[in-house]
Amino acid sequence: MRVMENTDTPAVHEHALGEQHLAGAMALSGAANWNQNEADWRMMLRLGQGFGLSTAAGSLAASIVVLPYANAFAWMSMVLVAPEHRRLGYASRMLRRALAYLQSRGLTAVLDATPAGHEVYVQEGLRDTWSFQRYSLATARPVSGWQDVSGLKLRKLADGDWPQILGLDLPAFGANREPLLRALAARLPEAALVAERGNKICGYLLGRDGREARQLGPLVARDLPAAQALLARALGRVPAPLYIDVVDLHTGFRDWALLQGFSVQRPFTRMVHGIERAPGNNETVMLVAGPELG
Repeated sequence: MRVMENTDTPAVHEHALGEQHLAGAMALSGAANWNQNEADWRMMLRLGQGFGLSTAAGSLAASIVVLPYANAFAWMSMVLVAPEHRRLGYASRMLRRALAYLQSRGLTAVLDATPAGHEVYVQEGLRDTWSFQRYSLATARPVSGWQDVSGLKLRKLADGDWPQILGLDLPAFGANREPLLRALAARLPEAALVAERGNKICGYLLGRDGREARQLGPLVARDLPAAQALLARALGRVPAPLYIDVVDLHTGFRDWALLQGFSVQRPFTRMVHGIERAPGNNETVMLVAGPELG
C-alpha cells in the first residue's frame, strides 16, 4: 500500500540544498543519530546535488542528496525528515524528486537502506540486492588473530598511486569515483593506506572524520590477508571510536573484526532502481565508504 500524504500538513516548499542550509542539514542528521559532520555535508553537496523541503519559517524539514558517479549511476542518500515532520509523506516526496532528477539525466539510482527506511524505498520501486552491517569500536585494543604475510608491503598512500587505486576500484565499485576518493584521502590522511605485492597495489583503505566516530572505508582488496593487514595498520594509527561497514559476503573478515572488539550496530541493504543488480563486484569490496557515499 502506498503511503498517502496528508493534505492538512503545514505548507513546505521544495528547493535545492546549498551552503545556507548546512545548519539545518546538520540538525537533520543529528536528530537521526547519524554520523555525518559538516565536512560530510559540504563534500556531498560539492560532488552532487541536494534537495530539501523547508517550512515557511525557514527550517529544513526534509532532505535528500544524489551523488552522480561518472555517467553510470548515482547514489541517493541523506533521506532525512525532522522528527516533528515525520509520517507526512516527505521522505516519499524527496525520493520522487531525486528519481525524476536522475531520470532526466539518464542515470539509474542506487541506495543503501536502513531497516527504518526500507519500506518507503520499496514503495518507490527500489529492489534489494546485497547487504552489509555497521560495526562500531568504542575502545581500541591490541590487534590479534592476524600475522603479516610474507611479500605484503603496507605504506601510506602516495600521489603516484592513484592510477593503480582507480584501476582496482573501478571494477569493485562499478564507476570512476576519483573525486570522492581523493576527498577522503585528504579527510583522514592517517587512514589513507595501500597494500602491495611485487610492487603492485592489491588493496587500499581510506577514511574520514565524523560527528560521532571516525569511519574507516572504503577498503577494497584482492584477498583477505591484504584486507586484514590494511585494517590492522589503521587500527594502530586511527584512535577510537570507529565505525566500519562490512560487506556481509566477507564472513572471515567480519569474524576477524569482531575479534578486534567491534560490535554490530545496524544492518543496511543495497537497493537499486531501474537496473537488475547493484553495480560493481562486492567480492573485493570489504568495507563500503558508508551508506551515504557507496
